[in-house]
Amino acid sequence: MVLEVGSRAPDFTLEDNKLKPVTLSSFVGEKSVLLVYYPRAFTPICKGELCQIRDEIEVYRDYNVQVLGVSVDSPFCLDEWAQRQKYPFPLLSDFWPHGEVATTYGTFNDDAGVARRGTFLIDTEGIVRFAEVQKADQARNQSAWKAAIVSALEPKVGSGLSVPTAAGNWIDLPPE
Repeated sequence: MVLEVGSRAPDFTLEDNKLKPVTLSSFVGEKSVLLVYYPRAFTPICKGELCQIRDEIEVYRDYNVQVLGVSVDSPFCLDEWAQRQKYPFPLLSDFWPHGEVATTYGTFNDDAGVARRGTFLIDTEGIVRFAEVQKADQARNQSAWKAAIVSALEPKVGSGLSVPTAAGNWIDLPPE
């Protein structure tokens, strides 16, 4: 069952790609959070989605949103992927117990053993303001959650930034 808009987001602690524990409730009162569940690191659709977020990260920063990518991949796999793609946000590992948090959020696909593409916008009070889980394995339309950010959250003073909705052509960044 997918979380409903207006409900309290279940708290969790997962290790990020640097083996650092990240607790959802640590952002309460400080930042809103965009949880972006994806099936597998290093796959084309997941890469395209996360690279679009990477390339538009200032939009999220201007709305005081912390992006957290989440998959059932190991933190070691996620760290390699994060380094290659230069993701400026943590990738959280729901590796063990396998998919436990994804199950809580209604994104775990038991048949495939991975998380479905799920997106949750959680405000600074810990309340879900946007929730979407895709059944089909296709790229998400990011304009829906960006519209939710604009309508539910206040931008930082003086940002004047509008939320881009056009998809781009995402390329690998060269290694340093």
